[in-house]
Amino acid sequence: MLGILGVFNVNAALIPVATDGSWKSFDVSDILAADAGVGWIDISTGDALTFGFTVEAGTVATLTVVDAGFAGDRFNVFANSVLLGNTSAAVSSFPLGTVVDFDTALANPDFSRGMFTLAAGSYVIGGSLFSSVLDEGGVPLNSTLGALRVDVTAASAVPLPAAALLLLPGLGALGFVARRRGSIQLKKD
Repeated sequence: MLGILGVFNVNAALIPVATDGSWKSFDVSDILAADAGVGWIDISTGDALTFGFTVEAGTVATLTVVDAGFAGDRFNVFANSVLLGNTSAAVSSFPLGTVVDFDTALANPDFSRGMFTLAAGSYVIGGSLFSSVLDEGGVPLNSTLGALRVDVTAASAVPLPAAALLLLPGLGALGFVARRRGSIQLKKD
């Protein structure tokens, strides 16, 4: 329940994340988790995991979260204990084959994914299982793996709306007409 509310274990391991698009993996297992929950964990210890990074001023980041293993799991994704959202709905592949390559899972629409844009600032990202693949008896597996990555790009200037760009030639034409009228008026005097 705490994972759903975005409240994370203060003793969760904080894993630094490079903002270069490289994947950082996590696991979910209510059997192996130290707290018996469905939050993101380190499978070798059962300890809760969070991921930290900073988005520098003048840049924006895209946080990508993807499910792997059996398709069909979905995640809650939190930034600084505030829900960013959930990963997309997915088609269950249980008990068929698994995928453990995160790029392959991201390219396959059957796997859940979420992409979130983050402004400059410092972030601690965590997550939990939102919904799980069901086994052949209709019971949630509550066990999966997933990963996240952060890609940073320069923040772009806010573009002018198309209507404002159309205004520029119109203003030029009005200026030309006004100048022409002024020169005609001078010739009459």
